[in-house]
Amino acid sequence: MTAITPPPLHLPRPAARRVLAVGAWLKNTAGLLDGDRYTASALHGDLGTPDACAALEASVEALVRDARGPIDAVAHDLHPDFHSTRLALHWADRLGVPAIGVQHHHAHLAVVQAEKGLDGPLLGLALDGVGLGTDGTAWGGELLRLDMDGGFERLAHLPPLALPGGDVAAREPWRLVAAVLHALGRGDEIGPRLAPVVGAAAAQGVKTMLVRSLNCPVSTGAGRWFDAAAGVLGLSVRQREEAEAAVALERCAAAWLEWHPGVVPGVGPRVREDDGMGIWALMEALLALDVHDADARGRGAALFHVGLADALADATIAAATRDGLHAVALGGGCFFNRLLSQRLTERLTAAGLRVHRPQGVSCGDAGLALGQAWVAVQQLRTRPAATQGATATATSTTTTMTET
Repeated sequence: MTAITPPPLHLPRPAARRVLAVGAWLKNTAGLLDGDRYTASALHGDLGTPDACAALEASVEALVRDARGPIDAVAHDLHPDFHSTRLALHWADRLGVPAIGVQHHHAHLAVVQAEKGLDGPLLGLALDGVGLGTDGTAWGGELLRLDMDGGFERLAHLPPLALPGGDVAAREPWRLVAAVLHALGRGDEIGPRLAPVVGAAAAQGVKTMLVRSLNCPVSTGAGRWFDAAAGVLGLSVRQREEAEAAVALERCAAAWLEWHPGVVPGVGPRVREDDGMGIWALMEALLALDVHDADARGRGAALFHVGLADALADATIAAATRDGLHAVALGGGCFFNRLLSQRLTERLTAAGLRVHRPQGVSCGDAGLALGQAWVAVQQLRTRPAATQGATATATSTTTTMTET
């Protein structure tokens, strides 16, 4: 089957430089930003397969060949081990131009800057599964302030959650349930809750990993919190497909809300002083439900969506008020979730903020190359000497988002 190459996207503001971008690891596409025209490759898929890597290489070759003039830079993700990063370094060396690393979530939000031609700073919420942060940890639930010089400031983020087993935790939500219980000081419940589901040995093994902090990297990824909520509610133990748990959680919530029109489930007070974004209170509320009762599961799923959207909105509105900003960009794969997107947009709009999200390309990783290219153009324009082998500038002072 022949891959479909999308038509060029025409932008409201022309880019001052011509930049090739190689995209993300998942759902990879490459692209060329040339004046007011952005040309994307066909979708290559995840770069974990030789076929996808070969397809990316062929697409980059074609984009370089068809460029209407000399390419000024090659933009790529910060992760040094991605095939796309190695390919970008190869082409930058071959062309004699800078290779510019762009933080994953910055790129998600810069897509909106490019598509809308936005002037001045703006806020952005980037919500997805994972992306390497400038501090070397896994990000994915980020409130950023974007500037027009290609830099950003990380204002706040979702609480970090341990991933027992590393990447395998993203495929097995039950592990995230154990991580939540451990973080809440309820580690003794890991065995009784999870042994009947995954076996006593597996439950005990993950408990030991958490206690000893063995192979338990942390992530602020919103996707992992969706997985944890689905696991707590018994909607997903192991995922056969990407985002399977999050989709099950959204469907459960949507069905409950359809049967309870006008009802907005609420959560009680925060359970501790550092309850980042009220997430821990949400988890406590879900853990208290009878997951064998279908109505309770639906109410819990709805509660998670509403609670998360409201907490994100509160943090964003507070930052906008403090900094006198009026525009918010939304980016990342979690915004395929219609319940989250609708609730969040309603809250931000009601507060007088203009909400933007990608339209011409995907809000997920398939649209990331456009954002990479846009950031690189701004860096070349404003800091040409600093971009040789540089990464997108980020201010390192951050906080965990809390309720206001």
